[in-house]
Amino acid sequence: MEEFIAIPIVVIGLPWLILHYVTKWKTAATITTDDEALLEDLYSLAKRLDERMDTVERLVAADHVEFDAPRLQHDKEADNQPLRELEELLAEKKEARK
Repeated sequence: MEEFIAIPIVVIGLPWLILHYVTKWKTAATITTDDEALLEDLYSLAKRLDERMDTVERLVAADHVEFDAPRLQHDKEADNQPLRELEELLAEKKEARK
């Protein structure tokens, strides 16, 4: 009697369980167009805020000689490289949509 229960569980139940969770995993891993738009908006906001911080730090440093901020090295290559890579990815994605 136990064989009659074990065989359908192994033949039907186990593949169904695996395929069910594979499907759930694939649908949960996708990003929606709304999420992409939100990420692009957040990226542009972060870029504008970074530019504003650079401006404020330059102004404060000009007024106060003793002001020493670690961000004062404006447009460092190490800081700008990830931003450049992100901009290239966004440009490629926009061209792929066309």
